[in-house]
Amino acid sequence: MVENGNTRDEAAEKELNGVPEDMIDGDEAEDQENPGEELARLRDQLEAAKQEVLYAKAEAQNVRRRAEKDVADARAYATTGFARDILSVSDNLARAIDAIPEDLRSNDKLKGLVTGIEATRRELEKVYGQQGITRIEAVGLPLDPNRHQAMIEIPTADAEPGTIVQEMQAGYMIRDRLLRPAMVGVARKPD
Repeated sequence: MVENGNTRDEAAEKELNGVPEDMIDGDEAEDQENPGEELARLRDQLEAAKQEVLYAKAEAQNVRRRAEKDVADARAYATTGFARDILSVSDNLARAIDAIPEDLRSNDKLKGLVTGIEATRRELEKVYGQQGITRIEAVGLPLDPNRHQAMIEIPTADAEPGTIVQEMQAGYMIRDRLLRPAMVGVARKPD
């Protein structure tokens, strides 16, 4: 007797091989007839899956690297806001020291005060160094717009045009980043 194009003996044999007769339909029968095409399709799917895994691994590695860099930057530059705020204290200490006339510096009554202000300024500079904060060199150098802010042009024949001849306010870097530009006067040719 023939059922679905198979004899009962063929159906029984397939059932013994673990494939029930009712599971075999036209598509599976075609796949079994063209195993080379099915194998090629499976290889293509495997290759596509391998590529997706590689892309996912690369993306995960990039995310990890970015996160590590962000953490390192956060540690290195965490004091930036505080450092900017404390720069004005340093500026005021420098102004206080510069405002004391020489004759008062040798006065016994004010000598302790002057020494205390100078010691405070040195201690502040030491802390800056520990935090990676450095003063930007300015006078005598060419203007660098990444580090200096030109405030005025000063006519002079003593320096090349574009050279910094006066520093109005000190500039600072924190590691490799600009904390505050130096405010400077730049030489220009006299009229």
